[in-house]
Amino acid sequence: MALSRESLEALRLMGLTDYETHTYVALTSLISANATEISVAANVPRSRVYQVLKNLVKKGFIEMSRGKPLKFTVIPPHEVFQKSKNHIKKGMDLAEAELNHIYESQIPQVPAPIWLVHGQEKIVNKEMEIISRAEESLFIMGGLMFPEELPRLKSYLEKSTKKGVNIRMLTAPKCRVDHIEVPTKVIMEDLPFEIKFFPVPYIKLIVRDKKEMLIAFCKLSGNTALSETAIAIWNQYQEFVDTISGIYEFIWNADFFNQGFNKNLL
Repeated sequence: MALSRESLEALRLMGLTDYETHTYVALTSLISANATEISVAANVPRSRVYQVLKNLVKKGFIEMSRGKPLKFTVIPPHEVFQKSKNHIKKGMDLAEAELNHIYESQIPQVPAPIWLVHGQEKIVNKEMEIISRAEESLFIMGGLMFPEELPRLKSYLEKSTKKGVNIRMLTAPKCRVDHIEVPTKVIMEDLPFEIKFFPVPYIKLIVRDKKEMLIAFCKLSGNTALSETAIAIWNQYQEFVDTISGIYEFIWNADFFNQGFNKNLL
């Protein structure tokens, strides 16, 4: 049975050469066979097939039985793929951690660490990136939430909570984006940290560890935000972050939150 191009690419991603890929696919069909049978089925030259088979044994894709002739047996694909997925993920996690460390250590050295981020998808991706880097604290103001954003945001915040990050969230109970009502309170109110619901203007603010922040906003049409106009400012100037953090603290501790206003919101 011929494999799709995507499946062949997956095997190459797992470290197999073309000959190794063809040989492994053929042996998956044969289950167990000798080198001659495998060479014919895989269309791999007889002079190369033994070395290819030895490589597959080393890489954990097949097993070799002693005897004459040598027999080669395929290891069940689900075992091979699970092992390879774990190995690839471990390598990618390590690479991500090392490169993030380099990236984050260099951002403050940039002469003007302020960037504009355009478009809903890029803004949400940057938002999740910032949240995932939090080690101590997150301040979030959510007057602008995109319709497909909340489940992803909730998942990231739950992970941050498990890491011990102190999270405070001030958000509108709901907002309208592209004439779709986004029910922020319904989705987010069961999160395991303090959330205050208040009719926040149509902006989004995230401050991470009092070191980095993102502010996003859109043009409005009546009482609805237009996602196609979304733009964000991503900033790491410490002076700006300190100022915004101070304003957030003031708003968070304002008297109207202690006068029952929050409890009466829908």
